[in-house]
Amino acid sequence: MADQEEVKLYGVWASPFSRRIELALKLKGVPFEYIEEDLSNKSPSLLKYNPVHKKIPVLVHNGRPVAESLVILEYIDETWKNNPILPLDPYERATARFWASFIDSKILATAVKVLLCEGEEREVVIIEVCEQLKMLEQQLNGKDFFGGDKIGFVDIVGNIVAFWVPITQEILGGDFFTPEKFPGLFEWIGKLQEIDLVNECRPPKEKHLAYVRGKYESLINAPK
Repeated sequence: MADQEEVKLYGVWASPFSRRIELALKLKGVPFEYIEEDLSNKSPSLLKYNPVHKKIPVLVHNGRPVAESLVILEYIDETWKNNPILPLDPYERATARFWASFIDSKILATAVKVLLCEGEEREVVIIEVCEQLKMLEQQLNGKDFFGGDKIGFVDIVGNIVAFWVPITQEILGGDFFTPEKFPGLFEWIGKLQEIDLVNECRPPKEKHLAYVRGKYESLINAPK
């Protein structure tokens, strides 16, 4: 790559999607400028660089935008070859893509439903998300990380499970995600917390908790 590069990341401090991009760039040692977006008043730059979805994160590399976090992660891995995020083996790469997609399309989607429903319906959805978390946990199969002996693609995407699911549980006052029920996942979370760059790329817990609680209360108090 050229010595002179311009890399910008448009994100939101509390978003797991922009945080995962921040982590990937730091693991690669890529200098970048971070631009905090206000999603209630989106900047002209965000609308310019992501006119289709108008969402964060957006990576802008030498003036060329890349949107959608999973796409951005693959772009980063293909552009900066050091410290590979995805496995080199084609089957293992496909497997990593599958489980990363599973985290976003299944676990995250179901966890959001937990916040949106109540009573018996919530209990049913909690069972569903726990089943999904168990399927994910089985992929560790005794490894320190989903990527093997070091953090990889699924680990980076899995920051939602490591640091956002516990916040959701704390707000709801539940106990569905505990070390007793998910020993493998909690051991993995402990390994993640030993990595300085991972800790740099997670929101401050109390600030994050207050932010998510405020969003949740606004949601449940909104006119039906």
